[in-house]
Amino acid sequence: MDRRHRTMLTASERHPNHRACVTMPIEPFALERWQSVHEHTVGINLSESGVHPLRLRDLLGPDDLEPLLEQRLGYSQTNGTIELRDRIATFYPGATRTGILVTNGGSEANFIACWQLIEPGDQVVSIQPNYMQTPGLARAFGADVREVWLRADATRWSLDLDAVREAVTDRTRLIVVCNPNNPTGSRLTEAEVTGLCDIAARRGCWILADEIYRGAELDGRDTPSAWGRHDRVLITAGLSKVYGLPGLRVGWVAGPSDMIEHLWGRRDYTSIAPGAISDRLAQAALAPTRRDFLLQRARRILNQNQDTVAAWASTQPGVHQIPPEAGGVTLVRYAGGQRSAALADALRAEHDVLIVPGSHFDLDYYLRLGIGGESAPLREGLERLTTALTTTPVDGETQR
Repeated sequence: MDRRHRTMLTASERHPNHRACVTMPIEPFALERWQSVHEHTVGINLSESGVHPLRLRDLLGPDDLEPLLEQRLGYSQTNGTIELRDRIATFYPGATRTGILVTNGGSEANFIACWQLIEPGDQVVSIQPNYMQTPGLARAFGADVREVWLRADATRWSLDLDAVREAVTDRTRLIVVCNPNNPTGSRLTEAEVTGLCDIAARRGCWILADEIYRGAELDGRDTPSAWGRHDRVLITAGLSKVYGLPGLRVGWVAGPSDMIEHLWGRRDYTSIAPGAISDRLAQAALAPTRRDFLLQRARRILNQNQDTVAAWASTQPGVHQIPPEAGGVTLVRYAGGQRSAALADALRAEHDVLIVPGSHFDLDYYLRLGIGGESAPLREGLERLTTALTTTPVDGETQR
């Protein structure tokens, strides 16, 4: 066999026990690119999805500085230090450090989970709306994505379990869900989470539950977790949203130890290891007393800002908000006017305010607002949004 022919062997020919990898086009991640391009160039940023970031001095106590200064800037333990994984494991009853993999942000956790689980021809059921990373990755890895949409009434978004049962088939490899939900700010009930996991268990498919907003419940009641309800559950989370520490880029996956070992193998091909400083600071953040402080801080900020948004929405003709139950974002629906992408662009260009158009979640005539930031910019940003909404062209005219 000549050299040219050898280079053309398929993956399955080189590795007979592995199915061939099909490279699919990856769709633009509209949400992330929109924020990346504009978030540092606007006067008021209401697109942020987490709680206002802490400063280093806000996180560290007087006894933390010297050990931090002594930290060697070498490679850290590639799956996360024992100390950090032990602290994360306490969030998941029955888990041990072998069931935890520390990643660079929740986005890497989602990526390696999809990379490990999804092969061409698989079916993935996505509970929508969702953080659009996982549906985009599923399509890029060659899966057929079937969507089941949360249903909105006047007060909450709910999951239709019958619709999930209809969507799941023998080809379904994975069900992906974001709970608490981005972008709605809703959370599934105990019955909804149990029912979703029961469906997965009966079909033998995996659940990938992005629970990065768990802990940010406005009423202080923990969101029911998918953890422990089915033997094929992976939980992804991190410090970026609730804890106000996105700059650390610390996330994790919790799951069965054998699957975590496989994911660690995938991780060897991505970022290899978390940053040593980030790992140490994450340990400090997740010390029990400090973690409680950070969760209370998040809930205080979210409740204050939600009160502001609710009061604003109640005075705006054609604007409706289903109050968020958890997380750093909320959706508001508006009547008439421009499509959400055009409205968001006009708000940015003409009023120096950045929001996320609902079209980034396939929900037009909605806007996603961050409620985790500082109160004064939020109030000013809402005033400017009022101006934009009342001067929006409708069929070539102006809505007044």
